[in-house]
Amino acid sequence: MAKSAQSSVMGSLQKLSKALMGAVAVLPVAALLCGIGYWIDAINEGSVLASIFLKSGSAVMDNLGLIFALALAFGLAKDHNGAAALSGFVGFQTVIQLIGPKAMAGYRGIEDPEALTGSDALTWASQGWDAIDSKNVLIGIIVGLLAAFTYNKFSGTRLPDFLAFFSGRRLVPILTALFSMVLAGVLFFVWPLLYSVLFHFGQWIQGMGILGAGIYGVVNRLLIPTGLHHALNSIFWFDVIGINDIGKFLNGAETIEAARQATDAASCPGVWNGSACEVVGQVGRYQAGFFPMMMFGIPGAALAMYLRADKKRRKVVGSLMMAGALASFFTGVTEPLEFSFMFAAPLLYVVHALLTGVSLAIAAAFHWTSGFGFSAGLVDMVLSSQNPLANKWWMLLLLGVIYFFVYFGIFWFLIGKFNLLTPGRGSADDGGVAALTDIPEEEREAQAESSAAPSSQAERILAGLGGAENIDSLDYCATRLRVTVLDDAKVDEHQLEAAEVAGVMRPGAGNVQVIIGPQVQFVHDDVAELLQRAKR
Repeated sequence: MAKSAQSSVMGSLQKLSKALMGAVAVLPVAALLCGIGYWIDAINEGSVLASIFLKSGSAVMDNLGLIFALALAFGLAKDHNGAAALSGFVGFQTVIQLIGPKAMAGYRGIEDPEALTGSDALTWASQGWDAIDSKNVLIGIIVGLLAAFTYNKFSGTRLPDFLAFFSGRRLVPILTALFSMVLAGVLFFVWPLLYSVLFHFGQWIQGMGILGAGIYGVVNRLLIPTGLHHALNSIFWFDVIGINDIGKFLNGAETIEAARQATDAASCPGVWNGSACEVVGQVGRYQAGFFPMMMFGIPGAALAMYLRADKKRRKVVGSLMMAGALASFFTGVTEPLEFSFMFAAPLLYVVHALLTGVSLAIAAAFHWTSGFGFSAGLVDMVLSSQNPLANKWWMLLLLGVIYFFVYFGIFWFLIGKFNLLTPGRGSADDGGVAALTDIPEEEREAQAESSAAPSSQAERILAGLGGAENIDSLDYCATRLRVTVLDDAKVDEHQLEAAEVAGVMRPGAGNVQVIIGPQVQFVHDDVAELLQRAKR
């Protein structure tokens, strides 16, 4: 019973993390637009074209709370229907209209909150009403969960004939609006206390300085196997507890101006040193340290694993390592390589997590900052280099070169010293990518020639999952297929690994994750098409 409950909790957390990723996935658009805008502004300061790009990027960042509400409502809805997203929009707007700063000022007879002085101004600021706007990710998450619950509970409700038009999915936005009114009433009393707690927690994390950045880096990597790192990232990267590292970095010029006008810790978007607000070298500290690891460290580990592979398997292992290293260097997508040793050699993964934390701590200690909208790859580094908050970003490249050799040396030594079963080492019974590389090269080539159609990999994955009749639900996130199966015993992990995937995870009963990489959407579509055919 306890195991079933644990599995249910893990399954719910997996769905939440995947839904959060739906909101995070829109950030590359903002990063690209802001990056181009800062490049143009660096060449021609005050350019209208630069302003257009910067404001276009701000259209995403200034509505991030709303985006989270939409993404969670849609992502957690049982059939991903647009009515759920519409409900998220209605609910979010209801809450911020009812308890936003203008509404609260009106309730209290305050004409202009910005004109308040002395104790009145301090009381207003401490209650955090100015933080309730379209940027508020915490409100977005709460409303998104509420809208998804409402949809899943009431989308099949039948009303009497004279109200039948409002039955089913049409009823959901109406109920969400009503529930959001109740939520706003609760937040009217709870928000000041909640804001104070979150604000001071954020200040505590930031007050830990380089240690806080390092701890975050370690935990971030350790959560990768569960997929819950997206939830952790939301705390540090967005405006959940006031850190908002990505948002403040992408809005570089606005953040610097806000720091210039700050008069205390509450109004400081960075670190308040007692007399001034510091943002240059501070904002971006929860992003910068990922660049050395993703662009250089992981490729160094890939080279070590390639050279430690059995000679007869190096050709196949080399192609896998090269593809993963290039994806990591250019885009910051590390999961295909991480899953190649995560379970086969957990010692290496613990070392990898610790090295990530050290990288973040070093970057924070020396105030080397750079930011990203998607992940810490070359593309994002180039785009962010002209951001006014980017500080000595080139030193991250120097640290990265050092990290390449550090990762290479440590992985090379540990794999040989402890005979770790990284890709291309051990027998097929050892699992992991080694199972794939045990197939003779001639047989693999024959398989490739006979299964050149795009769906061939999908057919092998579906068979490994126990066939279409064993699939209860199929979804995907940034790099993985997320599958709920009816019978765990029918899942054949070796067959899945032989389908040339990066790895397989079993986070709980009935839950299977197949690690694909950046091309996951297309594999998902192929598998989904096979499922549709099987149902006909």
